[in-house]
Amino acid sequence: MADTRVIGFLGLGVMGAPMASRLARAGTPLVVWSRRRDRCFAVREQGARVAHSATGVLEQADVVLMMLANDAATDAVLGRETPAFSAVRGRLIVQMGTTSPEYSRGLAASVAAAGGRYVEAPVSGSRGPAEAGQLVAMLAGDPADVAVVRAVIAPMVRESTDCGAIPQALLTKLAVNLFLISMVTGLAEAYHFATRSGVDLQRFAAVLDAGPMASAVSRMKSAKLRERDFAVQASLRDVLMNNELIAAAARRAGIPSPVLDACHALYAEAVAMGHGDDDMAAVVRALEKEDSHQL
Repeated sequence: MADTRVIGFLGLGVMGAPMASRLARAGTPLVVWSRRRDRCFAVREQGARVAHSATGVLEQADVVLMMLANDAATDAVLGRETPAFSAVRGRLIVQMGTTSPEYSRGLAASVAAAGGRYVEAPVSGSRGPAEAGQLVAMLAGDPADVAVVRAVIAPMVRESTDCGAIPQALLTKLAVNLFLISMVTGLAEAYHFATRSGVDLQRFAAVLDAGPMASAVSRMKSAKLRERDFAVQASLRDVLMNNELIAAAARRAGIPSPVLDACHALYAEAVAMGHGDDDMAAVVRALEKEDSHQL
């Protein structure tokens, strides 16, 4: 028998819009909402219904996927601590954004107390993989609910991994992001070194791409650094927020994070310089500023 569940999607930002589009193009019965209504138009043309409010999505959908900016946005959209939050009753709420593990654990408890169910499903990847359905999902929650979510998100992801109980999916995502942040920052520093040393950047890129360190991320960010193309895939501002989430989790657990702390200083500097809406590869601008201070 065909699955007749209606899927809701809250949040059509840089990541949410292509993710919802993948669902709509796959024929998923979909109802969406975004604070910016114009973001709903493209996915509506692909077959989704547009609700007039977040509550409207909750009233119509069986499973509600959320790709919202942060904790405060999630609480506001769901109406947490208000009567509107009762709309989660009987619904499976799926957190696909990146939050602190403590926040996710608390939200799970609130959803359960209101008669709903909750699964963590953060994803690894930026806008490009989201458009191509190549995201990697990390899932945590009740096994039966996780199985439902795995089937629902299949059009959006290349792979999904069961991480166990909440908040293990978000802890896994933070660990993954720590590697991503340090890798891209190191790549930016390598490009800065190569540039200042007079190395031919085309040759440098060719060696990187042919070597054992090459990856989809390194190739993508290498092209951005070489061409000075900082159109956003994952913004500096969002990466700084993720950096702070990881650092806070590390401090609470007494885990040292010296590489992450160095990255944090550079991302904070780049955002303070006014580049928060640029791609994370633009962290090289902070290195260039530091360099100019030494000349």
